[in-house]
Amino acid sequence: MVVRNIGLDVKPPKSGCNDPACPYHGNVSVRGRVFEGTVSTSKSPRTVSVERAYLHYYPKYNRYERRRSKTLAHNPPCISATTGDHVTIAECRPLSKEVSFVVIDRKGVAE
Repeated sequence: MVVRNIGLDVKPPKSGCNDPACPYHGNVSVRGRVFEGTVSTSKSPRTVSVERAYLHYYPKYNRYERRRSKTLAHNPPCISATTGDHVTIAECRPLSKEVSFVVIDRKGVAE
């Protein structure tokens, strides 16, 4: 199976797949924003919910507060991220009503 170069500095998966929405083996190109986060749910078929934490600054109190947001991302079979994995997701064209990101790298269980 031919593995495409997606233009980002990540290692391609060792296994292959025949998913048309896979950035490595299909015809979806990645562009735009790239996030890292933890998979919170992986119950939907080929879709995961990625939660990422960030800091928001309050100028009045001169302090930061922790916030978090969830993003739905397509999970190709060659990557197959599960709940608790630390993943990298990249923006792509809209794949469904709420999915506009795809998982491009899996680093294993987050600490």
